[in-house]
Amino acid sequence: MKKPLYWIGGSKKGLNASPEDVKDVFGSALLDVQYGDTPVGARPFGEGLPREIWKLVDDFDGNSYRAAYTVAFREVVYVLDVFVKKSKAGISTPRVDKERIRKRFRAAEQHFHDNYRITGVK
Repeated sequence: MKKPLYWIGGSKKGLNASPEDVKDVFGSALLDVQYGDTPVGARPFGEGLPREIWKLVDDFDGNSYRAAYTVAFREVVYVLDVFVKKSKAGISTPRVDKERIRKRFRAAEQHFHDNYRITGVK
């Protein structure tokens, strides 16, 4: 069964601003997630973020793109962010990006609580 996909914050805008090839890779991977599969290359985001947050990575034209999502809530998939990783030092994701993802994860938790957890029928 295909789970609904929710875009939190500006995550859809981030995807739409990405090159077509990146949109295709992330779109296909997110469709896999909606059907309960783990896309090739998907892994926990790490870097101090909650373990329920996963990432997709795609490199295109010298840039590294990231999509953060969660399936922490069985009934739905939440896309938390899509962005170009611009690390100032090493391979770590900048703190501002991680904080945005963390904030959107909390928004996804609230959305789930408001729309699914209480009634259990949506």
